[in-house]
Amino acid sequence: MYTQAMDTMGKEAGDGRKNVRSAEEMQLEERFDAQIDAGNFIEAKDWMPEHYRKTLVRQISQHAHSEIVGMLPEGNWISRAPTLKRKAILLAKVQDEAGHGLYLYAAGETLGTSRDQMLDALHSGRAKYSSIFNYPTLSWADVGAIGWLVDGAAIMNQVPICRCSYAPYARAMIRICREESFHQRQGFEALLTMMQHGTDAQKAMVQDAVNRWWWPSVMMFGPPDDESPNSAQSMRWGIKRVSNDELRQKFIDAAVDQAKVLGVTLPDPELRWNEERQAHDHGPIDWSEFWRVIAGDGPCNRERLAARVKAWDDGAWVREAAMAHASKHEPVRDAA
Repeated sequence: MYTQAMDTMGKEAGDGRKNVRSAEEMQLEERFDAQIDAGNFIEAKDWMPEHYRKTLVRQISQHAHSEIVGMLPEGNWISRAPTLKRKAILLAKVQDEAGHGLYLYAAGETLGTSRDQMLDALHSGRAKYSSIFNYPTLSWADVGAIGWLVDGAAIMNQVPICRCSYAPYARAMIRICREESFHQRQGFEALLTMMQHGTDAQKAMVQDAVNRWWWPSVMMFGPPDDESPNSAQSMRWGIKRVSNDELRQKFIDAAVDQAKVLGVTLPDPELRWNEERQAHDHGPIDWSEFWRVIAGDGPCNRERLAARVKAWDDGAWVREAAMAHASKHEPVRDAA
């Protein structure tokens, strides 16, 4: 569901060895750069620089983890949905997120890492997921706010990835973005229904949810461009197509008009139209909160990670049974 701050992990640690490249490697890199410059896709079997591969593994796995962890805040409300219609919609959405995670883990595996390795990095805390999922869902309106704001921010982030230079990732994102657009519309419609037909208490519930989810959603695009250490290289390689600040501005501009339709107020007193820039100015973002949550000290960090580890441990017997079944159906090879 959510790419976010893919460059917040810091630069890759070196192994102490000198960066000595052979003539053949230099030739391969020149050919790779020419492919990037021409706007061509890089396929899984193509040669690629090791840092390009590591950057993609980090980004794709973080994206996959975000989809899986992102099931938890909304899954919390499936049994408490107000109507059967809302329950069916939410069930379908959470199922979609599971599917997105599987697409992305599969894309990550094309880079030579296994799903078990990616999940082990998540469970041990070495890998990150989007900080947005470390906030609690306190009311039913939060489910709508996640659809409108969080999925809306996700779409802004993800549509450019459909043109990512790494083809398996780009192809996976085409279907994911189609489904995310449905999720965003569903969230907006749920809030609109509450605002147009709900009680005063329900309307207040919507405003409260918007107040709590607005700034974390704005932070989803990652730190400012001048504080993103790996953004320039990712854009040079075509992994990233649009900068953090550009995407954030597009999201804010779109959300302002949508908020007017909903009849809610965005919790930023400095939000106003700038005629010269033809865009909205906004107030300061509390980046200290962003980095604190990224570092593991958000409201639900420990709860979310513990839930994923428990699910993995509880599902061990299923994986073992599947492997046993598969081994029984492996073709018998003649001895040499």
